[in-house]
Order: sequence, then C-alpha cells, then structure tokens
Amino acid sequence: MPIYTVYILECTDKRRRHQYYTGYTNDFQRRFIEHQNGRGAKFCRNKELILKYIESYPKKIEAMRREREIKSLSRKEKIELIKTQQI
Repeated sequence: MPIYTVYILECTDKRRRHQYYTGYTNDFQRRFIEHQNGRGAKFCRNKELILKYIESYPKKIEAMRREREIKSLSRKEKIELIKTQQI
C-alpha cells in the first residue's frame, strides 16, 4: 500500500526571492527529481529547490485534503508550519 507525501519546497529564483510550492505524491524521491530536472510543476522550473516540510498519509484523499489546507495558508502561516519541523 503506497504512502502519500505532502511537502513544501522553498523555490529560490535568480533574484534570490523565496517562494513556497506545496504538492503531494506517492513517490517523493521521484517527484523531487522531476522538480529539479524541470519536469515537475512550472512554478519550480529554473529555481533552486529545498525541501522545507514533509508529512505522510496512508490514503491519497487525506494527502489531497492536507495539500489543499496548506495551499490555503498565508505565507506567514506556512513559515510558522515549517518552523514546527526540523528536516
């Protein structure tokens, strides 16, 4: 049975602006490599990527709900969430 992962990436562009990307997957290593190689979300292309936050769920629907919750947070709230976890 797959484990679903919800994650937040810090994406830094050439101007050193930091933005956050939230996603979910059933294979985080594969997905992160896709992001790094420009085959993931367009939002992450041509940016330095750092994993800042990660959670795991046994069911896809749970991961999808959590992803939606995190995406609805403000930048400040995402930063506070990230502070709760040391990676």
